[in-house]
Amino acid sequence: MLRVTSNMMNSQLLLNLNRNARTMNDTQLQLSTGRKINKPSDDPVGITYSLRYRADLSANEQYQENVDSATSWLDYNDTVMTQAGEVVQRLRELTVNGANGTNPQTALDSINEEVAQLKEQLVDIANSQFNGKYIFNGQQYNVKPYDFPTGVDGALDTSGAAQVITDDGLINYTVGDSVQLPINNTGNEVFGGTENDNIFKIIDRISSALSDGNTAAVSGELANLESRNDKMLAVQANIGARTNRIELMQNRLSNLEVNLTDLQSKTEDADYAEVVMNSKIQENIYNASLSVGAKIIQTSLVDFIR
Repeated sequence: MLRVTSNMMNSQLLLNLNRNARTMNDTQLQLSTGRKINKPSDDPVGITYSLRYRADLSANEQYQENVDSATSWLDYNDTVMTQAGEVVQRLRELTVNGANGTNPQTALDSINEEVAQLKEQLVDIANSQFNGKYIFNGQQYNVKPYDFPTGVDGALDTSGAAQVITDDGLINYTVGDSVQLPINNTGNEVFGGTENDNIFKIIDRISSALSDGNTAAVSGELANLESRNDKMLAVQANIGARTNRIELMQNRLSNLEVNLTDLQSKTEDADYAEVVMNSKIQENIYNASLSVGAKIIQTSLVDFIR
């Protein structure tokens, strides 16, 4: 038969006291942090889900930042396209005016001067930058697409604008899991490349015809202007469609963030009322253990001498 000694009782008492104190400490830690998982051993399965939700939320946050950047880029593109459309519209008005055979050459020269100014304005628009990036030069956004020298008279020499070939690479923004959206339009797509309705070719032909007083040739460019204007409007419509798609992705990502945050909360967050109740119960258990222990270990050698 095993004899129970005082040392054995004391050791068992300390073991139980430490266990109760540790349990009470874990509960108080949950109270102070508001989380039921403070270390992996608290819930090995739950910590796996928790880490997964955290990773998904981090990726979702990056997607939302990309969506915001893409929206800003598209909004700026839409503004620039509107400006370009206004220039083309003014060019059309001047072309209609210049096609009038009753104009004297002095009037045609005055029209030609404004046409030259409109060309420079279009070149300036074609070199638009957003956050330091040229928006109409594809993936070569750090290179100025319509870069021309200054002439001897101090004016910009734009004679080579019709021959510019811009980079046709697409800038894709990742706005979701395996979802990429191109956000840019190339300069040749907007202003024309080798086509006959390249806006800079049209302006050069109009300018030459005005200088020669050839009103018939000026009138002949109206169809090309309409063709280029339609293509520019199509580009702007496409920008609007992509903006709508981005807004849908933004709403989806916002809803996903709410769902993931809710799942993370259910996995990690403690039920405060339950934890408070458990904490009080464990505190009572620990105090009872101390009280009982004090009665058990108070016996000493002096007690046996009495």
